[in-house]
Amino acid sequence: MASAKYKLNSRGYYETKVWDGTYTSTGAKHRKTLISKKSSADLEKKVQAFKRNLEVEEVSEINITFGEYSHKWLDLYKKSKELNTQRMYKTCVDKYLAPLDGIRLIDIRHSHFQAIINSNMEHPKTCKNIKLTFSQIIKSAVRDRILPHSAIEDITMDISMPKYVKPQKRALTPLERRCMKEAEMDDMKRAFVSILYYCGTRRGEALALTKDDFDFKAKTVSISKVVIFNGNEPQIKPYPKSDNGIRLIPLPEASIPILKPYVEGCEGYLFKGQNKPLLTEQGYKRMWESIITSMNVAAGYKPFAKKNRNERPITNLTAHIFRHNYCTQLCYQIPTISTKKIAQMMGDTEKVVLEIYSHILDEHENVSKAINSAL
Repeated sequence: MASAKYKLNSRGYYETKVWDGTYTSTGAKHRKTLISKKSSADLEKKVQAFKRNLEVEEVSEINITFGEYSHKWLDLYKKSKELNTQRMYKTCVDKYLAPLDGIRLIDIRHSHFQAIINSNMEHPKTCKNIKLTFSQIIKSAVRDRILPHSAIEDITMDISMPKYVKPQKRALTPLERRCMKEAEMDDMKRAFVSILYYCGTRRGEALALTKDDFDFKAKTVSISKVVIFNGNEPQIKPYPKSDNGIRLIPLPEASIPILKPYVEGCEGYLFKGQNKPLLTEQGYKRMWESIITSMNVAAGYKPFAKKNRNERPITNLTAHIFRHNYCTQLCYQIPTISTKKIAQMMGDTEKVVLEIYSHILDEHENVSKAINSAL
């Protein structure tokens, strides 16, 4: 009589481990535990059924194309991300990785990935986003047992990438600061640019402000929400960009004569669109372009003079540059104000402030003076 394939264990049932088609983080085969309380033969039936199901799954997905899988990945794993993050992944999948759409996922090779990067070499930031997206898709396919664990290294490693240099963060120039204050603007534009300048908020935080967020007696403004754009339509997100984003920002004395009359004359949101409670994305772009034009006129630019139509003295100025200017000026006040307090006012972590503005802190340090004082 043949002996049973599986033996009873000390807990009174039959047990074995079967490879489930996936791999551990170390590359070893991941095995699933199967048990039976009936008999060795019953456990063997479960083992064979498990293997058959595994084969059926493999056959059904062996012909899935990269395009089919990448869109499935988008829907499954990226729906909960911020809208801007979703757009970045979708653009990479729909536009930059589209040449791979018709290739079976199991046939994707290192050379396919490198070819995609090569065709976008002139855009280092785009290549960085493509690599991030593509690598996540491959890792997901490994988790789904479509690709072996070795695919992560075989396909995504040692890719020749263009050098990406982060844009230099800068403060406002003396000309920009002067023209921001001297430019002729209507009350809404003046209030918006003043909030950026005097409070250092993010664009979306400023656009989400209401009358009730201001306390002119305490001289503070409360940041607790943000506007994001879904296409052209504005949406209120009831929490800021980061966990540190909810904060009270002091209102400088110079800002109050500008902001108080405008804010107290508003109902609801401060920055409304045409017959809408909030500015649309296109409405915001028109407002910002008008602000920049007004600043250029204050700098002596004549928009209707043919000879200098393309010679605007103020260019490439974004709302975020006002934020960097705010933080830069605060950093120059160290040690009167601490980096921890600066981070709190910016809605960032102290680590972020130290990383981004370390060059300003270095410039501000007077090593010789410190040594002489200490010794």
